[in-house]
Amino acid sequence: MNINLTLVIQMVVFALLIWFTMRFVWPLVLGAMHEREKRIADGLAAGDRGQRLLVNAQDQIEKMLIEAKDRARQIEDQAARRSNEAIDAAKQLAQAEGARIVSAARDEAASEANRARDQLRKEFGSMVVVGASRLLEREVDAKTHAQLLDKLADEVARG
Repeated sequence: MNINLTLVIQMVVFALLIWFTMRFVWPLVLGAMHEREKRIADGLAAGDRGQRLLVNAQDQIEKMLIEAKDRARQIEDQAARRSNEAIDAAKQLAQAEGARIVSAARDEAASEANRARDQLRKEFGSMVVVGASRLLEREVDAKTHAQLLDKLADEVARG
């Protein structure tokens, strides 16, 4: 065979292979490449969007944390204020109760003092009657002279 003919046939087969590749295979390869390029671009864009969303979410989280801390501080202050108010109310109640107890004790002491004075008056009256009867060596009737004895006891108590 002739080398020239072999070269021409090989060139024709090569040209047919190039034409077949350009006509049928190349569009499929280019389509797959374009599709992949598009997916990569979409993935990069989604990554950028995700990054921006992450930054926004972190900013929102920081704001929420600041708000939560402020709210917690407000609640804490309010609880302290209520606690102080409750303590003050309890102190006032205790002071009022103490004043009432002191007043009741004073009233009781005054009542006891009056009872003791009355008892002393009666005993003094009896002692006066006994003393007078000894001085006069006769018996003095306490019932008869009760008014006089009460008057005498009042004068002694005052004086």
